[in-house]
Amino acid sequence: MPAPEPSPPPPPQPPQPPQSSLPAAASRFEAPSTVLERILRGPSGLGTASLHLVRREEPPEPPEPLELPTAPAAPAEGNPVPGLYHHPVAEPDPVRVEEVGRRIKAWALDEVDLYPEDWEDQFDGFSVGRYMVACHPDAPTVDHLMLATRLMVAENAVDDCYCEDHGGSPIGLGGRLLLAHTALDPLHTTKEYQPPWAESLHSDAPRRAYRSAMEYFLQAASASQADRFRHDMARLHLGYLAEAAWAQTDHVPEVWEYLAMRQFNNFRPCPTITDTVGGYELPADLHAQPAMQRVIALAGNATTIVNDLYSYTKELASPGRHLNLPVVIAEREGISDREGYLKAVEVHNELMHDFEAEAAALAAACPVPSVQRFVRGVAVWVDGNHYWHQTNTYRYSLPDFW
Repeated sequence: MPAPEPSPPPPPQPPQPPQSSLPAAASRFEAPSTVLERILRGPSGLGTASLHLVRREEPPEPPEPLELPTAPAAPAEGNPVPGLYHHPVAEPDPVRVEEVGRRIKAWALDEVDLYPEDWEDQFDGFSVGRYMVACHPDAPTVDHLMLATRLMVAENAVDDCYCEDHGGSPIGLGGRLLLAHTALDPLHTTKEYQPPWAESLHSDAPRRAYRSAMEYFLQAASASQADRFRHDMARLHLGYLAEAAWAQTDHVPEVWEYLAMRQFNNFRPCPTITDTVGGYELPADLHAQPAMQRVIALAGNATTIVNDLYSYTKELASPGRHLNLPVVIAEREGISDREGYLKAVEVHNELMHDFEAEAAALAAACPVPSVQRFVRGVAVWVDGNHYWHQTNTYRYSLPDFW
């Protein structure tokens, strides 16, 4: 038989563009929705089947709507700021409140020697147990609640002792904050200089509190959660320094400048750890998305203005001039104290509406359980923060503007 004729060669293929060795760089040129789809789609290739956030062969479940907390059966203590947009929340679990309060006081006194005896009334009046239980109702255990509680108390110790009420001063603040920050973000140095640095972490109450609270936090947090928290604490310290610089130069910022400072000097480190306290993790890629960052920033900004409004009369009664949003608006816009306060309420309300709209849009666009839970947790933290300010009549009272 004659040999079969050979098959014609395949037509030449057009050259393929080289694959970038830096795929992350390409995301700079993708639309936000494309980036989110790529993250949700997950990695591809040999051995990556177990790495998907959402299995490609299974259609994602429709996202659960963001639920607002159920209104309490009885009115909460204290009066809310009239006209302030907020959601009433259920009273926090009294058993947990009592236990967190007992544990945090034991930690403060026995483990870190946080305050002298004559500060005890102020420590008790802070009601930190009620605060943290209201802000983290989904915490699986009291141990989880204590992660947030120690950090909250440590942050307030730094604020009081370095910046404000108990011996704080803008002079030399940068050096004090830098050394305290090394209790959160440790120094990596030579063997000769490591021991004096480690010893310095016990030299004052704020550093002792930071060091101990961070050690507990690291036992429960992943590496990315810990790094996220350190980043947000650096933001906080940067805000402290801006406010201190204005105090030293007797500068009253423009309203937008003040709001920029308050985006850093604010509560952001607290809601950003809501997943650690809840016993789960929001993946780093999803936390870093611009939409998520905007939700977290709006939450921090709104909750911080809540503090400005409720602490207004307390700050006016303190020595010196304290910058807060009503004061800055009144001075910069040439209006009365009352008008400045009421306009600050409007600013808060607009930020809250933006936060809720952005949070709902993100939850609808990203059907990942950890995203749904994290966004809901941040919203609950926002409401719990308002609850604490409203009900803490030991610390706060409202001005007579109505």
